[in-house]
Amino acid sequence: MGDDKQTLQAFREIFENILGFAREAFVVLDGDLKVVKANHSFYRTFKVKREETEGISIYDLGNGQWDIPKLRELLEDILPQDSMVDDFEVEHNFETVGRKIMRLNARRIYGEAKQTQMILLSIEDVTEREYYKRHLEELVEKRTAEITVAREEAEKGKQIAEAGLFEIQKLKDQLEAERAYLQEEIKLEYNHENIIGQSDAINYVLYKVEQIARSNTIVLVLGETGTGKELVARAIHGLSSRKERAFVKLDCATLPSNLIESELFGHEKGAFTGAHSRKLGRFEVADGATLFLDEIGELPLELQPKLLRVVQDGEFERLGGSRTIRIDVRIIAATNRNLEEEVRKGRFRDDLWYRLNIFPITVPPLRDRVDDIPLLVDFYVKKISKRMGKSIEIIPTRVMNALQNYQWPGNIRELENVLERAVINSAGPKLRLVDELKKPQRDVSTMQKTLEAVEREHIVRILEQTQWKVSGKNGAAEILGLNRSTLRARMRKLGILKP
Repeated sequence: MGDDKQTLQAFREIFENILGFAREAFVVLDGDLKVVKANHSFYRTFKVKREETEGISIYDLGNGQWDIPKLRELLEDILPQDSMVDDFEVEHNFETVGRKIMRLNARRIYGEAKQTQMILLSIEDVTEREYYKRHLEELVEKRTAEITVAREEAEKGKQIAEAGLFEIQKLKDQLEAERAYLQEEIKLEYNHENIIGQSDAINYVLYKVEQIARSNTIVLVLGETGTGKELVARAIHGLSSRKERAFVKLDCATLPSNLIESELFGHEKGAFTGAHSRKLGRFEVADGATLFLDEIGELPLELQPKLLRVVQDGEFERLGGSRTIRIDVRIIAATNRNLEEEVRKGRFRDDLWYRLNIFPITVPPLRDRVDDIPLLVDFYVKKISKRMGKSIEIIPTRVMNALQNYQWPGNIRELENVLERAVINSAGPKLRLVDELKKPQRDVSTMQKTLEAVEREHIVRILEQTQWKVSGKNGAAEILGLNRSTLRARMRKLGILKP
């Protein structure tokens, strides 16, 4: 009993320090669904008095205003079956604050004997955003009707009406294009969870994300294939002032060069064979939002000047059109290529490179995040098992050791594939690894080289990986485990010079 009180007191202190001043409403419940603690945002948003809250059943708050059937369903039916529930929508009419649309996220916190000791409930008020989505089409129709009447009533208002009609048409086009784009996105499977990990390498990435998210600065996300560059881009968007709008994506590596221009900038009717109607490009769809250009290093050289113009001036023309279109788009680009090397080889414009490389964020490969592998394994095994209707509860030590000792050339994407095959192959509660994860065999030609040559090649490879950053966080010296002065001395002795 004493341990439980100490745990409760410790949790209250954590709650006050971390969540007490958060803008999102938070409530902590005990196992009997009585309120242990709530933050300032909860009291302010729902006009509930602090002295009438703690120790009271959540259903009795505000004279029973919180006795909501959907809330009971979440806390009494759904949450006991899962340790966490995300994005559970509840719509309710409160006597004190009116109608609210809320997104609830709940987490069970266990005590001894796996009994629920506390429940952390976060409440996001999305009323305005939902009303905006629901009534946007009505707003367009109403505004169009008003403009039509204005045109009929007075010729003097012709110019104003035409300008308004153009604005409405633009809004309708953007709405239709954004809806079509989002319908395509729904078909794809995205990991909307937070970036998983607690290593220094991934914490540094998250620090850089928080540092830049709220500005409109262009961000360049670097890293090997499968490291989660898109997750980093989505995290930046999710913390930005544009988070209420769509996160629009274009993968420059998946489209033929003759289609990329149309996808990026749109086209007019008749611009080319098969262009039967006008189409908005991703830049127009993302006006006021975020555009993620994945694999930017694959962008054809002939399109790079047009992209540079958008980056510099925020304007372009549709394919086959002459009207200049101005947009406000936050650009996040990503690549697994060394763009500096691409510039030297003449495959990427240096002026575009300088524009994109304002704030680079390098996502570390999985082999540099060995401490994060147990967390990632636990997350993906639970996710895959739930999807397949299995219950995998035990991950043997030898399996975890094999996963941590492997180099993961395909990074997190390869890890997820390996774990999916393992879950499929596991008949009981114990994870059974299918893949034989071996360390890559050394090349015979490498074995025949001198030790000095092998050392030189290894140092050059690490320097290229860090874009010739010798010291500092994620620098070559840190990766090689050397003092920076020692590394510089070895570079001089081996004749290694930056290209």
